[in-house]
Amino acid sequence: MSSSSATYDGYKLYISPESYLFEPTSAGEKQQILKIEREEDGAISVLDKLPVLTQREKIINVYGIIGQITLHTSPYLVLITARKQVGELGGHALWMATDFRVCPIPRDSKPSVLEEPVERMLLGLLKTHLYSAPFYFSYGWDLTSSMQRQQGQKKEAPLWERADERFFWNRYLSERFIKETQSGADLSRFIQPIIFGFLELKQCRINGTGFTFGLVARRSRHRAGTRYFSRGVDKNGEVSNFNESEQFVVAGQGSEEHRCAYLQTRGSVPVFWAEVNNLRYKPDLLIMDKHETAEATALHFEKQVAAYGEVYLVNLVNQKGYEKPVKDAYERAVEELGNAHVHYTYYDFHHECKGMKFEKVMQLVERLEGKGLRIDDYFEDSGRDAKRTQGAVVRTNCMDCLDRTNVVQSTLGRWILNDQLRVLGILADGERLEDHKDFWHVFRNVWADHADVVSKAYSGTGALKTDFTRTGKRSKEGALQDGVNSITRYVRNNFFDGSRQDAYDLFTGAWTPRKGVAGDKRALLVRAMPYVLLLSVLVVLFGLLAPLGDSDSSRRALTATAVVVAATSFYFITERGLEYVAWPTLNRPEETMYYDGPGYSSGRHGRAAVPGHYDRRNTSKASTKPKDVAALNKKEGRRGY
Repeated sequence: MSSSSATYDGYKLYISPESYLFEPTSAGEKQQILKIEREEDGAISVLDKLPVLTQREKIINVYGIIGQITLHTSPYLVLITARKQVGELGGHALWMATDFRVCPIPRDSKPSVLEEPVERMLLGLLKTHLYSAPFYFSYGWDLTSSMQRQQGQKKEAPLWERADERFFWNRYLSERFIKETQSGADLSRFIQPIIFGFLELKQCRINGTGFTFGLVARRSRHRAGTRYFSRGVDKNGEVSNFNESEQFVVAGQGSEEHRCAYLQTRGSVPVFWAEVNNLRYKPDLLIMDKHETAEATALHFEKQVAAYGEVYLVNLVNQKGYEKPVKDAYERAVEELGNAHVHYTYYDFHHECKGMKFEKVMQLVERLEGKGLRIDDYFEDSGRDAKRTQGAVVRTNCMDCLDRTNVVQSTLGRWILNDQLRVLGILADGERLEDHKDFWHVFRNVWADHADVVSKAYSGTGALKTDFTRTGKRSKEGALQDGVNSITRYVRNNFFDGSRQDAYDLFTGAWTPRKGVAGDKRALLVRAMPYVLLLSVLVVLFGLLAPLGDSDSSRRALTATAVVVAATSFYFITERGLEYVAWPTLNRPEETMYYDGPGYSSGRHGRAAVPGHYDRRNTSKASTKPKDVAALNKKEGRRGY
């Protein structure tokens, strides 16, 4: 392994037709030179010194190598070309990546990119993901790991070896470099782990004592995706939208540095369920009663217990109406689990906090205390020795693990932080952080920023009700913004999130080129109908707005016909809403879209264009009417109808 566990903090990249040469710019030590041949296989080697240059090379500054990815026809290098410092921990700078470069490895790859539409599409997905995701990294501090986990690490090990593989977002793109390192050529210092999430540090002062307050969210690369296109658990026990959030305080400097940190997690309900988009505001809710459910749920919680110790589940899903079946399925799964280290609590958030009385969440905290959760159960270290370790974690979820979840997590964070600040001698006994308005403002806004970032990654918009989180008051502007966010979520989730899901699958390796890309298989009439609707609406508008003339009666007839065509085409589209949602194309979720097995369904809306969908075993029973499929499944003894 390399002589240093840190990665290089920058390079001069020399680009020639023959190779890419990365010359580290780190000062004060002998540097290695990374050479990548621009042949089809992109052979990698490490040189002791920079070869003689030919003056043909283009030179650019690079601040990190995200990795290598192969698209439809060519492999590419993905590089960080601009960064912004966002803080410092343990003497190591923390950075946010702000600009990127994607470089084709084969020297003749550019013509193929221009000629190949699939390659252009995949390249567009890659670049969209790079510029829409908040990526953070450090050359010496392991951002993928909590402070407590870092205590058990071998500090001399390379950063990529120490990284928590769940949050090592570019692990898939780093595979080529890791395999080369494991085969003998040590590329450890060129492998730069990054996280996808949130990171904010604030320099604060209370009672004359300065300290750093920080919050970091690490998004899991497993089962990564968007709202509606990624829900529930998979057979490996990984859940959608899993985030580990770590709130920390650092006081003192150098050998006198004192740290306290607290971990919480969030993640989708760990059963097989989905919401199937159909252009309606509320999609069809689907809970799939699969034989592997119990094993997948058990595996998920085994991993949670192994990573965090005791696991306190907080379920915020509504116990009435549309969400109730998800709550019931979760409770059945936990009851069948029989894991003594998993403790379940249900909290009817909307009922208990009716009227925006979020302060009532403290009643939930008191209930958790009654089940064994302790206010002093967090990580603390002074210098090099851990004075205490966190032995339990609260795993919170609502339907999306976004808005309600963030309110509960911030309340738990405040509860713990009061004790941590007293331990650090920053607060006196009986004093609360809420009593210090400046810091209370910082605390609220950091958690609101955290809510927005986690929500945007999953739903495409910021979180709801963050005006209350930031100010403690509900405002007209905040209510209006929530309305805008709700409409934006609907539009994005139905018409734009398919490509976002594709980008996640491409970057994390959930899809690889060998799987191929599915084209548009819809019937011509189905594809043409939106254009028919648009044209007929334009004709109607022209008929209503154009000045009257001698052909008034003919125009009225044309307008009336256009109204009928518009109504007919609109009905056609809404009845076949499933066909008009922008579904992912790389890993198209056919099983979920057309699921007809046992379980629960809130209805089968917008699926008239799918013959035989309701019962593939006997298409003569199939019907486009939801009430018919309900009767059929009830007759056949399927649960939940």
